[in-house]
Amino acid sequence: MRWTSALAIYILFWSFSVFLVLPFGVRTTRESGGDYVPGQAESAPHEFRAGRIARRVTVVATVLFVLYLLNYTYGWITPQTVDLFDRGNMVTR
Repeated sequence: MRWTSALAIYILFWSFSVFLVLPFGVRTTRESGGDYVPGQAESAPHEFRAGRIARRVTVVATVLFVLYLLNYTYGWITPQTVDLFDRGNMVTR
């Protein structure tokens, strides 16, 4: 795999990992005991810490990418492994 392909795949893993990480560790204003700002949604986070979230996303994305790269290299899981309906052995007419 070329390094540009690996970089593009890592960026995809990073961007999808944002959605995995965002819901965890969030405290609303009610949970924090703070005061609401007029127009603020009740579900909005009390404090948004972009640096902390970026670090968490980077760790999760790196772990997932390393697993992907190892699977790409060693072929642990292939399309034939997850073929639930035995489509690989179909006879074409």
